[in-house]
Amino acid sequence: MIAADTLFSVNGFAVSAGMALAAFGGLALALLVVIAIVLARGGRRDREAAMAQAIRADELEERVAEMLRAQTETAGRLAAMGEALAGRQAEMARAMSERLDAVGHRVGQSMQETTRHTAESLRALHERLAVIDNAHKNLTELTSQVTTLRDVLANKQARGAFGQARMEAIVADGLPKDAYAFQHTLSNNKRPDCVVFLPDQRPLCIDAKFPLEAMTALRDARSDDEARQAAQRLRQDVARHITDIAEKYLLPGETQDTALMFVPSESVYAEIYDRFDDVIQKAYRARVVLVSPSLLMLAIQVMQQIMKDARMRDAADCIRTEVTAMTSDLARLRERVNKLQTHFGQVNEDVRQILISADKIEKRAGRINDLDFGDMSAPSGATDSDLFPHETVRRLQAGA
Repeated sequence: MIAADTLFSVNGFAVSAGMALAAFGGLALALLVVIAIVLARGGRRDREAAMAQAIRADELEERVAEMLRAQTETAGRLAAMGEALAGRQAEMARAMSERLDAVGHRVGQSMQETTRHTAESLRALHERLAVIDNAHKNLTELTSQVTTLRDVLANKQARGAFGQARMEAIVADGLPKDAYAFQHTLSNNKRPDCVVFLPDQRPLCIDAKFPLEAMTALRDARSDDEARQAAQRLRQDVARHITDIAEKYLLPGETQDTALMFVPSESVYAEIYDRFDDVIQKAYRARVVLVSPSLLMLAIQVMQQIMKDARMRDAADCIRTEVTAMTSDLARLRERVNKLQTHFGQVNEDVRQILISADKIEKRAGRINDLDFGDMSAPSGATDSDLFPHETVRRLQAGA
């Protein structure tokens, strides 16, 4: 049975209004307690939040102060950096100005040096061009001279005159004038180009003519046949000339046993010695020696030395006679020196005696200076014995 004030029942348990009100009141009270607790906790949290916020504010203020201080320091540093940058900029500007001035000065000097070097180079270039012009003129003259020389060598007489002039220059430069002769006539009426008079008075003959046509043909040969023919011709011409020299200029008892054949070209001489040994051997057998300009110069020097040795041998007797006379003069000189030494000894003795006399005179003068004459006013009628004491007279007599 449900009561009238029962609101509901739960599992047979009836819940009345009072119970519900009491339960609701308890629930409200519990809710209030919970709210109070929550409010108390919320207030504490607010206080804690406020405190945290205050701490944060203080920290924020400190951070702001630090930021302000850092900003101030940064501003100071920026100002210092600005001043430093301004100073550095001024220094840089001054350094740049100085460097620009130095660079300008160097550039000016470099331009001056460059201008001077350019002027010197141009002057040297003009001088070299002048030298080149002179060289070109000399080359032109040399070309004409070579052409003239070729024309000279093409003509036998002109070539002989050329060889003769060269040989004469070598001989004249190396020997005295009385030691050689040009175009000297021998007993067989032959006239060699040059003869050199050696110490035995037999002349050494030198021939300056040389057959050059065959050598020119040999050099200009373009085929083996032409070369063989030119070589045969050269061999025959040189052999014939050697024979002519041996027959004309080798006279027994009058000339030397050897004659010289002058080859006016070193290259031609070397060519003959290199390719024509049979011609050289024929010349040796004929006692004719082929000489080039350098060998002729050497032979002239040897002849000059031979002449000098001969003159020294000729002068040996005169030297021996002069040495003998010099020995006699030396003996007389020794004798006279001994006499002079004797005279000097006598003079020394006389000087010694003179010095002894001088010493005696000096001693007597000293004794006279030591005398005391006293009062020089003696009475009339006084004698010499009264004027001088007896001791003084005695000393003077002893000194005499």
